[in-house]
Amino acid sequence: MRNTQPSQQKPKVFFDGACPLCRREIAHYRRLKSATRLDWIDIQQAQERLAEYGIDHATAMARFHVLDTHKQWQTGAYGFVEMWSHLNGYRWIARLIRSLRLSPLLDALYRVFARWRLRQRCHDERCNTHTGTRS
Repeated sequence: MRNTQPSQQKPKVFFDGACPLCRREIAHYRRLKSATRLDWIDIQQAQERLAEYGIDHATAMARFHVLDTHKQWQTGAYGFVEMWSHLNGYRWIARLIRSLRLSPLLDALYRVFARWRLRQRCHDERCNTHTGTRS
């Protein structure tokens, strides 16, 4: 029988592989040896997987999403901190941010960036982003 304890599950990182900035950043993380600890899901190439996890394309486009090992959504800066906590060379950043309780501040800054990114990425209305986002 398969062990389905949270520690045996990989966090799921949902990213926009059609966004040049996002693609470069995620490619950097995926080159790390510890990247195999995460399941990387390009929301442009695997849209059917979004429904599997109860998220729609517009919501996934609006914010960075990570589904942690406890099946809880971590979005925006919280998602980055969750992702970094599984990557060698970035764990210390995640620990520092958590210990200093900087996530809310970083998430506020991320919200500004996310709105800008979405406007740049979807300026020709290719993206249906009129739905709400998960927090």
